[in-house]
Amino acid sequence: MKLTIYQVDAFAEKVFQGNPAAIVPLEDWIEDDLMQHIAMENNLAETAFFVKTDKGYHIRWFTPTLEIDLCGHATLASAYIIKNFIEPHLAEINFTTQKVGTLRAMAKDGIYTLDFPSRMPQSCNAPDKLLKSLNITTAVEVLKSRDYFVVLANEDAVKNVEPDFALMKELDSFGVIITAKGQSGDVVSRCFYPGAGISEDPVTGSAHCNIVPYWSDKLGKTKLFCKQLSQRGGDLHCELEGDRVLMSGKCVLYMQGEIEV
Repeated sequence: MKLTIYQVDAFAEKVFQGNPAAIVPLEDWIEDDLMQHIAMENNLAETAFFVKTDKGYHIRWFTPTLEIDLCGHATLASAYIIKNFIEPHLAEINFTTQKVGTLRAMAKDGIYTLDFPSRMPQSCNAPDKLLKSLNITTAVEVLKSRDYFVVLANEDAVKNVEPDFALMKELDSFGVIITAKGQSGDVVSRCFYPGAGISEDPVTGSAHCNIVPYWSDKLGKTKLFCKQLSQRGGDLHCELEGDRVLMSGKCVLYMQGEIEV
């Protein structure tokens, strides 16, 4: 069986920036194990698969080790592929999902905007291993949604964190978000998912479902320029609209090819 595959740098102005995602359009679903093996072989933070439906496209996302409930950058990259290679007339693309309802992606003048659910993190009792895994002793606040959400004092504190990924794998969460009020942007962050085979994710759309409502409340504004301080870096123009988070960015095609499985 031959499948078309694309690799797209999402939330990026040019190649080698943002977060790379592999995108595999399908005519019909293939076996889950095969999708997982393809994602493992790609060895990127995410591989997205989608199938055309009467409501738009049904989308699923796989890390190298497991399927996840929500992914931003691979959805942005999927919208880019649909707009540029499959249905160029579309200005809005609807994605149905297994666990988070319908997602929207809007395309205008080369900018793609995701409409995702807001997930305000809630207070929690932080396990001792959490701060130890970040090699820090104190935090401004620790909360949790899908991921642990650790607020630090400033941008430099976020930049300087050197995680212990082996210890972080032992936590009872999918991942860890660290964030602070920014200097280079309204908000800065870094995101770690070693339990899913991703030590540090370059740009994490799903994390901004937490980041945007939290900082919108703290800063008293609904529009935020967010920077993810990974090595590749990522810029997200975000807006809180009620219980939805809008995230905008560009995509760049890195590779188009064919796989045999």
